[in-house]
Amino acid sequence: MRSDLTRRAALALALALPALPAGAQEAAGQKPLRIGIIGAGKIGGTIGALWVKAGHEVMFSSRHPEELTGLVEGLGARAKAGTPAEAVRFGEAVFVAVPYKAYPQLRADLGEALKGRIVLDAGNATQARDGDLYTEAQANGIGTTSAKYLAGARLVRAFNAANYRLFEANANRPAPRMAVPIAGDDEAALEMGRRLVSEAGFDPVVVGTLTDADRFAMGSPGFGHVLGASELRAKLGLAP
Repeated sequence: MRSDLTRRAALALALALPALPAGAQEAAGQKPLRIGIIGAGKIGGTIGALWVKAGHEVMFSSRHPEELTGLVEGLGARAKAGTPAEAVRFGEAVFVAVPYKAYPQLRADLGEALKGRIVLDAGNATQARDGDLYTEAQANGIGTTSAKYLAGARLVRAFNAANYRLFEANANRPAPRMAVPIAGDDEAALEMGRRLVSEAGFDPVVVGTLTDADRFAMGSPGFGHVLGASELRAKLGLAP
């Protein structure tokens, strides 16, 4: 479990941001989404709270969903708590924000349920924490490795290229908004990724396919930047 302090920080961030008025999504010509979050810690709590504020229904999940009561009650009626399996069933899109060493267990528990689902993957592999998974990701690429453990999911790498504190500090800032790189093989999933990045308060920058996700993986030259879209494109060598 993530600490209560982490959840309170995510909640404080969300409560400090203005909520969209009821019906704002429909007024913009888009129906609010149902989003399931696997991992309600630092990154899951932070980004999920931003989606709630944007007008989406979000189910935060834990093996012990009762421990998420404070978070979801503070966010209001659009936030819910459930188990990871319930979050997958609930979501039109699923956000995976768990330690990378948990991916084999995630595959065992939810692999079948995630097949065919649009999944935004924020996982990063670190040597000290993830051991063999880190070695595998270094050898094969982070996008390819995630695709192995989330086989059959319509995968988009997103929200992995910065520490959650940078997302907290820069969500919905005045233009130019902070750019968030994303990558994926499925065009419809990428379009959903673009929408969800934008509605969390950032500008999406499509870097390429899952094999290109290494360009903004942790430890790469594309990681950890607070840049506008044009600056990030230049940093990554992408066309303007």
